Amino acid sequence: MRDISRRGLLGAGLGAAAAIGVAGCGAFGSSDSGRSGTTGEKGADEATRGTGPAKKDVRKIGDGSTADTGKQPHQPAKPVPLEPGQTPPQFVIFSWDGAGEVGNGLFPRFLELAKDHDAAMTFFLSGLYLLPESKKSMYRPPNNPVGASDIGYLTDGHIKETLKNVRQAWLDGHEIGTHFNGHFCSGSGSVANWSSAQWRDEIDQAVSFVTEWRTNTGWTDLDPLPFDYRKELIGGRAPCLLGQENLLPTASKLGWRYDASSPGGTQVWPKKREGVWDLPLQAMPFPGHTFEVLSMDYNILANQSLNSTKGMPSRYPEWREQATQSYLAGFNRAYSSNRAPFYIGNHFEEWNGGIYMDAVEEVLKKIAGKPDVRLVSFRQFVDWLDVQTPAVLDKLRTLQVGQSPEGGWNAFFKQA
Repeated sequence: MRDISRRGLLGAGLGAAAAIGVAGCGAFGSSDSGRSGTTGEKGADEATRGTGPAKKDVRKIGDGSTADTGKQPHQPAKPVPLEPGQTPPQFVIFSWDGAGEVGNGLFPRFLELAKDHDAAMTFFLSGLYLLPESKKSMYRPPNNPVGASDIGYLTDGHIKETLKNVRQAWLDGHEIGTHFNGHFCSGSGSVANWSSAQWRDEIDQAVSFVTEWRTNTGWTDLDPLPFDYRKELIGGRAPCLLGQENLLPTASKLGWRYDASSPGGTQVWPKKREGVWDLPLQAMPFPGHTFEVLSMDYNILANQSLNSTKGMPSRYPEWREQATQSYLAGFNRAYSSNRAPFYIGNHFEEWNGGIYMDAVEEVLKKIAGKPDVRLVSFRQFVDWLDVQTPAVLDKLRTLQVGQSPEGGWNAFFKQA
């Protein structure tokens, strides 16, 4: 069911130090209560994490696939503007493309890891992962045959596991975004060729698969997803990092607050495009090479095993360490200089023996709890961005990759 054969390399336009980039692959196997990683304090209701709202507080939406259960638990305190001379936080955003659970235990593994380290993440859910294959004719992808998909449909059992873990993710304080549906990356049907209107159609279908899974599956004995997806959905990541130019106008009209579909950026402070925060994967150091690599597991894989997901087992320990050190180098470069946010993209996959999952886990453990570090979702990050003054954000954007503020942060902001 897994199909990676149609994912090609992208040059990413990064010049001499170009990251050998690949598209962001979506294969699945893709002051309520503070977090120590985001606010510096434990939440008062830590003991209730994951228990969910009382039944009387649930207001079902539509066919009962989703529900309004009130304010999301485990959110950081309301963000405030930086004070004069204050050092910016070091934001790190771990995100997951596809966000399907297919029996490998990776979704619950990282939910538990996040809980242990008071981290929030973003899960870019593929809408098709909640649509039974028997109902695939309901999916009408732009420029592709009815029911077509370049990622596999999940089994009924795996759809149930995905629902369970998405439900728990939101209750634990994580964000649920979208990775859209069929993950088309090449040929005439590629998302790179979709118009803004076609992107809107794809988004509408993705939302319907999430908000009408009960009708589409016929399952009436499962709890609803505990959020209103139309309000929860404020951003996504396009398959293979393609098609952002035509996606952005639609995202803007829908009121989305960010998009993570850019084919590659650098470790600098972000800006908006068409009123939407542009949050691209970033080029980061790649140990042993003069070029840099995009901050996603599959991009590292492409450089290590040339797109093979079952490369040379004898090299797995070496590649695991290289992936770990690459992420840490990207983190340390920002942390010790311009404090630009650091985005790490992932998939719930066991590529090359699961070494990339091990690398991500080790990195999260190493950086969690460091002074000023906030492990947040994209939603939480743009919440912070939106309360900063334009002068402060403009000033932050003057710092280039690895550039520290001259005279320290106090002197730097005095000029703003």
